[in-house]
Amino acid sequence: MTNLSQIRTTPMPDEMHQLLQTYPRDSWEAHPNFKEATRHWLGAHRMFRQLAEVIRTDAEVFLDGEREANDYAARLGHYGNMLVRNLHGHHGWEDHQYFPELSKADPRFDRGLEILETDHQELDQVLDGFTTSANRVIQLSHLDPSTMRKETGILHRHAETIEAFLARHLEDEEDLAVPIILHHRLRG
Repeated sequence: MTNLSQIRTTPMPDEMHQLLQTYPRDSWEAHPNFKEATRHWLGAHRMFRQLAEVIRTDAEVFLDGEREANDYAARLGHYGNMLVRNLHGHHGWEDHQYFPELSKADPRFDRGLEILETDHQELDQVLDGFTTSANRVIQLSHLDPSTMRKETGILHRHAETIEAFLARHLEDEEDLAVPIILHHRLRG
């Protein structure tokens, strides 16, 4: 299992925030180059954060005995699949289309984009561990509900790892990409 100590917790290098000083986060929505495509991209990031929180809190509710095994397993299957499937699709698109577009517009930030792509590779490992554990929890809900609680404890640690990963990665990604988009009038 990937643990929190293996996940990048340090922010991007200072030089990756050059444009963020010119285009601070609190000015993005009002900027004339802030387009619907960027709003949707940030919305996807909000959804990932929310789904990760739901998965973690659902595990806590089950572990506290406040949710039935079958209900918990159904929610885990639904929200877990939604999170994993959408994260894989999203970061695949970023690596193959979005980041190359940003690099072409402003190669000064290629080092930051490389860090984010490395994060995506780490995310694949984190999601694989989560998926294995989630599938086991769901199977145990039918086969051995008494063992399900122990596996849910393991899954909860995966969920905490995903939340911590997304908190660091998505903030860095947004702070790097949106100023480039605004500065170079991209994604319009």
